[in-house]
Amino acid sequence: MLKKKHKNKPTANEEMNILVTGGAGFIGSHTLIELYQAGHTAVVVDNLSNSNPESLKRVAAILRDQTPSIDIEVPFYQVDIRDRQGLERVFANHHFDACIHFAGLKAVGESVAKPWEYYENNIGGTLTLVDVMRQHGCKNIIFSSSATVYGDPAQIPITEQCPKGQCTNPYGWTKSMLEQVLTDIQSADPEWNVVLLRYFNPVGAHPSGRIGENPNGIPNNLMPYITQVAIGKRPELGVFGNDYPTPDGTGVRDYIHVVDLASGHVCALQAIERHCGLAIYNLGTGQGYSVLDMVKAFVRVNGVDVPYSIKPRRPGDIATCYSDPAKAHAELGWQARYGIDEMVRDSWNWQSQNPEGY
Repeated sequence: MLKKKHKNKPTANEEMNILVTGGAGFIGSHTLIELYQAGHTAVVVDNLSNSNPESLKRVAAILRDQTPSIDIEVPFYQVDIRDRQGLERVFANHHFDACIHFAGLKAVGESVAKPWEYYENNIGGTLTLVDVMRQHGCKNIIFSSSATVYGDPAQIPITEQCPKGQCTNPYGWTKSMLEQVLTDIQSADPEWNVVLLRYFNPVGAHPSGRIGENPNGIPNNLMPYITQVAIGKRPELGVFGNDYPTPDGTGVRDYIHVVDLASGHVCALQAIERHCGLAIYNLGTGQGYSVLDMVKAFVRVNGVDVPYSIKPRRPGDIATCYSDPAKAHAELGWQARYGIDEMVRDSWNWQSQNPEGY
């Protein structure tokens, strides 16, 4: 394990030690690779409620393959962010320059059925995390937010100036409320640096095929459902609605490769390095693809059939949602590098190599 000296405040291009909550999950595991490749180190906190520690073993293996001369092991604590004593133990053992905060419940449908659990976990856990952070002098946080905070967006493409809207489910409200909580904390104490990253629709997997999206039970997201149909785990894909005002009638979204999304978090550290105060960035490609666009691209690129049938619209779904990512490009030098072909290729590469997940 590389040991680095740390100061109370990071300066430009300094190598930082990052607390990554939810680091064993889909986006978190990919972000770990990007952090280490950029010269940073990380410590993972995850309660493993919707993730697998095997992902961290594979992250370490990928990093060792890239730099065989360095023995990299990512420190891991199985701790829930609601567990104050558990977090205190982590902070007692490590100095952190910043936190990238992924941990939280994330299934839209489940949030409708279990609103109390979502508010208690996502909001309560984040309040505990932030309190422990400030007690230990760590006042830099990158928050995993979502385009759901825009609700039914007032404009397309969506810029960061687009007003936040009425969220359609408790999951979305937890993201919107936590944005407000972190904004208020930063306003009250200017020593805080808060970066809110509003994700669009993460898909894909690491090009090695060794880490990827590993949902428990029935997938909530389009791409793992497509890959599970393709590999024969599910009989067909249900496409919810084909009568939207879009080119083919199916919903249009801004799908972004998870490796691009992960690199956005490393770029966001630059905002903290220059003492950003509060900064908000959309992380998307700026390109909208329909559900059937994704299905057809998957079949074309991978040569695997994906049977589907049209189902009724889901309540709360909107017709079109895609980003204007120009601000992240202008201020962070970040932009998506991977297109739809790489997204569907890497998704299938992961699923075909790991038919049962981890």
